[in-house]
Amino acid sequence: MASGLQAECWTEELNCAICLDFFTDPVSLGCGHNFCRSCIIRSWEKQENRSCPECRQVTAERKLQVNRALAKIVEKAREFSLDPTLTAVNRQCEKHREDLKLFCETDKKLICSICRDAKEHRGHSFLPIDEAAEFYMTHVMAEFAKMHQSLTDREQRVMCDLKQREEEVLLRMETNLREIQCKLDSVEQELSELQTQMGKDALTFLQVKR
Repeated sequence: MASGLQAECWTEELNCAICLDFFTDPVSLGCGHNFCRSCIIRSWEKQENRSCPECRQVTAERKLQVNRALAKIVEKAREFSLDPTLTAVNRQCEKHREDLKLFCETDKKLICSICRDAKEHRGHSFLPIDEAAEFYMTHVMAEFAKMHQSLTDREQRVMCDLKQREEEVLLRMETNLREIQCKLDSVEQELSELQTQMGKDALTFLQVKR
């Protein structure tokens, strides 16, 4: 069964480090940290070097990568109201002042037992809050695992690409060095021949140079 501590732990992962609320239009920086698009833009407006608010790594380009996977997870969390800041008052039905003990799967909202029997929820599917929390928390954790694997794969591809580029650069450098060495050898050969000619009498040297 999902505990309040688990919910709070996972909810922290869904919060922007700047506004401390659920991500809105989450974007990723080159360092891998995520922020609300509006939050990071406002933060950068106060900076000159456009660094990450968490790790301070400077972003070379003002390019923000949309994190669609994280956006979907946040959407699911919002549907089930996984916000740990909700108080006991918030946990009561505004209409009937009864405790919210059920989760309507059809409307994706918390309801009380009186709401369940109301006409507007007739024919809907319901789950006890604990069961719904466990189900959706498992879903959220699975989505996080997928996102983590996706980011890991992306990191490996980037590292592989960088290594390949490094090898290509080194190969070009080695080729250029060989060409330069060949030219140096040719120049040294010409200098050697010139020195040999200069070792002879001046007349012979001048006749050769005409």
